[in-house]
Amino acid sequence: MTHFKIFLFFIGIILAIPTHAQIIQKAHKEGNIYTAEQWQVHDIIFKSRVDLNENPSDVEFGAIYSGPDGQRMDVPGFFNGKNEWVSRFSASQTGNWTFETYSSSPELSGLKGSIKIRPNTRPNQKGAVNIDSENPQTFVYEDGSPHFLLAYELDWLYALDYKNPEGMSRTGKILNDVQNHGFNHVVMNVFAYDVGWGVAKDVPEEYFFGKPDYGIFEGGNENPNFDRLNLKLFQHLDRVFLEMQARGLDAHLMIYVWNKKVNWPEMYSKADNMYFDYIIDRYQAFSNVIWDISKEALDYGRCDIPYLHERISRVRARDAFKRLLTVHDYEYNSRHEDKVDFVSIQSWRPNLYSLMLQGRQFHTKPVVNIEHGGYEEGPYISFLGNYTNAETCLERTYECVFAGVYGSYYWQDAAWNIVIWDAMDEKHDFNPPRYDYYKHMVDLFEKFKFNDFKPSVPKLTTNDKGGNDNLATNGFGMYDDKGNYLMLIPKETERTNVILPKPESGRVKVTWMNPFTGEYQEKGIIDWSGWMEMVSPWQYEMSVLILESI
Repeated sequence: MTHFKIFLFFIGIILAIPTHAQIIQKAHKEGNIYTAEQWQVHDIIFKSRVDLNENPSDVEFGAIYSGPDGQRMDVPGFFNGKNEWVSRFSASQTGNWTFETYSSSPELSGLKGSIKIRPNTRPNQKGAVNIDSENPQTFVYEDGSPHFLLAYELDWLYALDYKNPEGMSRTGKILNDVQNHGFNHVVMNVFAYDVGWGVAKDVPEEYFFGKPDYGIFEGGNENPNFDRLNLKLFQHLDRVFLEMQARGLDAHLMIYVWNKKVNWPEMYSKADNMYFDYIIDRYQAFSNVIWDISKEALDYGRCDIPYLHERISRVRARDAFKRLLTVHDYEYNSRHEDKVDFVSIQSWRPNLYSLMLQGRQFHTKPVVNIEHGGYEEGPYISFLGNYTNAETCLERTYECVFAGVYGSYYWQDAAWNIVIWDAMDEKHDFNPPRYDYYKHMVDLFEKFKFNDFKPSVPKLTTNDKGGNDNLATNGFGMYDDKGNYLMLIPKETERTNVILPKPESGRVKVTWMNPFTGEYQEKGIIDWSGWMEMVSPWQYEMSVLILESI
């Protein structure tokens, strides 16, 4: 017996005749039925010899899965090297599923089996991220729980343990830090080669991942063989995805990136299509995957709007699981919101709150500010952007969230080719990144569910005090339909005059929250009036005012 490390359970006896396709039977089996847990990826592996002169990408292969409630899913399979063909599957619906393969190769066609999907037992697993049908500008998990998306950029995540086939120590270390501080959405590249700007010269080798000696295709990035994919890269990405899924982290996968010096094949070429389709076929069964066609898609002259249309159509046609999709390019999203599931915006403007509020009003889908120009400084200089101060970066993320838009975080020494994967270790003599600030934000929106709130859209004048559109003379307000109000008070504020609709009880509970320390100070219950003056206990620092009708 052998141990198939990727999927963490034992494979039983291989009934393989080298010239014929056979199902690899698994130890987790009841009679003739395979078993797996809800939302967990599992592979059914077939053996079929590939001629050395044959390109496996030319072979059609997939399986039709039929579910207990009449579901029918046409799931593409993929070639994994060493004569292995994989049908990769996961299910949100428990019960008995059956499958039958199809292929342009007779050896791989007409193979049948059954899979019993048991209920999930893993606490971090909640299923795929979807759009909340009751509030379509927010996200929920498949199990119905709200998803407060908070993104962390890790472009070179694929590289940390690429050359460590026995373990994932670096990947696991940084993902633990990401998860433990409330981030749940990792923005990553399939592959990136190098950045086009200057970075620090004194970066220790263990933290520098630029210019790897491998690439997407065999032959490496400098001299790729566009006829053959580098299957080792994709096998390693399986491990990365599993590490993320185990921690409940979204894998926001940017399939293309134009400004990281990747040697891409020509648009629409056989090599381009082979790569793109292989990504969709191999990773769609992961419940934590979210597709992003390209980072800054229209900025570098590599693609155009028709190409993005075509790539999106390819995803929709091949992805049997219907995972969420976006494009890291607001020029595209603003014109073609109908093509994406949520809207990604990149805005560095100083009037960020107003622009994000405008974006939320303009769109009917969730909006994510995927890059707001804040790149928190670290010990080694990388891309500076417009804002590097940790507190300023946090303030900008809060402005996004209080506009009803999801936010993101970049640390200069993790977002790109410098990745200090153990940044929180005490051995370092530099100040660690302020992940703790974001954990406080997540805790706030655990207490007050983000999905229940919508932003106030203030009038141009404070003279008219009526309605929910002027909640205060200053500050950025949110409210639910239960008499609860959250207000982000900017650091410039001396005092805030709150203007709320009168609660039925005529009384209001007042609490202040410090976004930098996570401290809450309760100020008691006061009588409502139409003009309530509030002064933060952390005057001249950004703070959050919480008002609850009682």
